[in-house]
Amino acid sequence: MRHSAWWVGLALVAQGAAAASWTLGNLPAYYSGRYGTANTIGIFYDPTYIQYQNPSWRVKLTVPYMSVSGLPRGSSLSGGTIASRSQTGQTTSASGLGDIWLAAHYTAVPERGLSPAIVPYGKIKFGTASAREGLGTGRNDYELGVGLDTTIGTNVFPFAHAAYRVVGSPPGQSLQNIVTFNGGVSVATSPRDIITAMYAGAQSEQPGYPGPSDLIVAWNINVTTAGSGFQFYVDKGLSTGSARIGGGIGGQVVF
Repeated sequence: MRHSAWWVGLALVAQGAAAASWTLGNLPAYYSGRYGTANTIGIFYDPTYIQYQNPSWRVKLTVPYMSVSGLPRGSSLSGGTIASRSQTGQTTSASGLGDIWLAAHYTAVPERGLSPAIVPYGKIKFGTASAREGLGTGRNDYELGVGLDTTIGTNVFPFAHAAYRVVGSPPGQSLQNIVTFNGGVSVATSPRDIITAMYAGAQSEQPGYPGPSDLIVAWNINVTTAGSGFQFYVDKGLSTGSARIGGGIGGQVVF
């Protein structure tokens, strides 16, 4: 789910910002699956974000509310997805503040002809979600990565991103650092409609389990030329480390 919420509407990012702008958005989503456990886990993830963007920089702060049901006792989430699993038969439910994320992207090399834009980025996950209730690990994560964004013609926007995440591990959990990656294409089918198809994956933070692997399809509907509008997406898990199915609907205001 972390991939879906951050990357839908990538055509807008690939095009860059002609002038400085602010965006306020909200994209609630629900996911259901076993995530490598014996239980069906339901996760409601409701991120609200504010973003500043200019031709060189994009800085985004995300503050999520979340709720989980069917979580095996002793398991924990991180950034809205499973970090560690327990195989106990007992389950718990919890709700509250999720992990806050701060991300910054910098266009180091602008797109020129057939050469894509090179966009290094960094992210910090602040461990603000309750570790006692299993909503988080209580530890910060730190991620560095790079994106390649380009344009084909005037309305096709391929992209690819890869990063390395230093994972904060609570005592007794032995979580490991991971590589994350995604790639796909956004297509502006009209001045107001953008369709995105992407694959997103990562290594598992818990040794011995498969990492998340997801196919995501998103539809952005712009109601203003600045980019204010609505977003819809569905997420199909391709591994037992992902939710079986998920999706979200939300919107953003650009000013």
